[in-house]
Amino acid sequence: MPNYVENKVIIVTGAGGGFGRLICQKAGALGAKLVCADIDEAALAETVSLVTSTGGTASAVPTDVTNLAQMKALAAHAVAKHSAIDVMINNAGIMPLSFFSDHEAASDAWSRCIDINIKGVLNGITAAYDQMMTQGRGHVVNLSSIYGNFPVVGAAVYGATKSAVNFLSESLRVEAQGKIKVTIVKPTGVPATGLGSGVINDEAIVGILGQNAPSYLGTLMALAEGKVEPGQLDPEQPGYAALDPGYIADAIITAIDQPWGVSLGDITVRATGDGYIL
Repeated sequence: MPNYVENKVIIVTGAGGGFGRLICQKAGALGAKLVCADIDEAALAETVSLVTSTGGTASAVPTDVTNLAQMKALAAHAVAKHSAIDVMINNAGIMPLSFFSDHEAASDAWSRCIDINIKGVLNGITAAYDQMMTQGRGHVVNLSSIYGNFPVVGAAVYGATKSAVNFLSESLRVEAQGKIKVTIVKPTGVPATGLGSGVINDEAIVGILGQNAPSYLGTLMALAEGKVEPGQLDPEQPGYAALDPGYIADAIITAIDQPWGVSLGDITVRATGDGYIL
C-alpha cells in the first residue's frame, strides 16, 4: 500500500502531550516532516526527542495558538525549513466543563477556552491558508468533539467552541474546495489524554451521559480503582469502556494517509461500551 504520510510537512499544535504527541510519533514513524508546536516548551522538547530518537524528523516551535503573530511565525518556520505546509493539525484545546451556576469559578477558564478552542483553530487556518492555496493543495485537520454535536448541560461554553470548530471547518472546505481538504475529528471521552484536568465541576459530565450517568460514572470510578471487568479494558470486546487515545491518533493518521483527491471529512471514534449519548 502507498504511504501518503511520508515526506508530508505536518504542523501539529498542542504537540506537547495527549493526541498531539501521539500524532507526532505515529506520523514521524511513517516518514513525515513534523513541525511541533506547544506553549509548554519542556513538553514540546520531549515530544521532538521521542520522534527524532527513533529516526523521525521533527522541530520544535514554542507557540501560543491564541497569538496570530506566533502562529504565522510557526507557519513561516515550516516553509523556511521544508518549503511547504502539507497538513495543519489544529489540536490544541482545553475543556473547562461547568454549569452556568459555576460562573464565578469558571469565567476565566471560559475566556481561555474561547481563545484556544476557537481563535486558536482560526489562527491555525489563516496561518497556513496562503501557503496551501499557493501550493494548490493542503489539508487542515481540526480537533472538535462530540460535545459540538448538540447542546447539553454542563458544557455550554466548551460545546459552543467545538460547534464553532465544526462551522469553521465546513466553511473552509466549501470555500477552498479542490485545493484544501478539511477533516473534522470528534473524540468521545478519552480519559488518558489528561484533557479532563481542565474540568471546573466534575458533576458537569452528566450532560454527555444523560440517562447513562449512574451506570457509566460507576464504570469510570471502577476504572480509576482498577476494579473493572476484563472485557471493559479489552478493545477486542464490545464492552470496551474507555477509548485509548492511540485510536484517535490512528484515525487522524488514516485521514492524512490518503491520495490528495480523497478526503475523510468527519471522524468519530468510540469505545463501543462507553456511555456517551452524543
